[in-house]
Amino acid sequence: ANGTVKRTPLSSFSRPRANGIIAIDLREEDSLIGVQLTKGDNDLMMFAASGKGIRFGEENVRAMGRTAAGVRGIRIKPEDSVITLLALDSDEDIILFATENGYGKRTKVSDFSRQGRGGQGVISIQTSERNGQVIGAIKASGDDVMLITNAGTLVRTPVEDISLVSRNTQGVTLIRLGKDEKLVQIETVATEDSDDETSDEPEEGSDD
Repeated sequence: ANGTVKRTPLSSFSRPRANGIIAIDLREEDSLIGVQLTKGDNDLMMFAASGKGIRFGEENVRAMGRTAAGVRGIRIKPEDSVITLLALDSDEDIILFATENGYGKRTKVSDFSRQGRGGQGVISIQTSERNGQVIGAIKASGDDVMLITNAGTLVRTPVEDISLVSRNTQGVTLIRLGKDEKLVQIETVATEDSDDETSDEPEEGSDD
């Protein structure tokens, strides 16, 4: 969560133990926020609760052993924290952002220039008083997005209905929240295809 990133060969995890093995050396008050499988030539993106984001090539992160602490991926302020790590498949990927006050947007990856690892990044979505902090930044790869609040409310909406806008913007309303309610999680899902659903009623002409 403090902006560190590391790359470890999958073969280093080939002999797991019953009680698990160390994957990364975490410093005090730090936590692991994401793991991604990469191909060796992916671009990586890291996003912070403040709305800052950075994009850099994974070749800028040398391979390390399991117990290594990693290197600086993004430089953030002490009060900030990284919330998401993404491995990009294409420059055509689209990122879906959501903030705690129920606002969000979609933005093309191409709006983010590649930078050197360890920089401060750029604004990915404005964290104004209206928006609040960023709670999610995910690849908009599904058909629908699930929006979940701290009050247990769940709303499902088509990804395509969310505005596709530029990087340094506030976004639009994703979900209307009640008093003291906050958006806490987002996840994309595939649309259920009604044609694949089976019916309990026999078809006309059936012997059943």
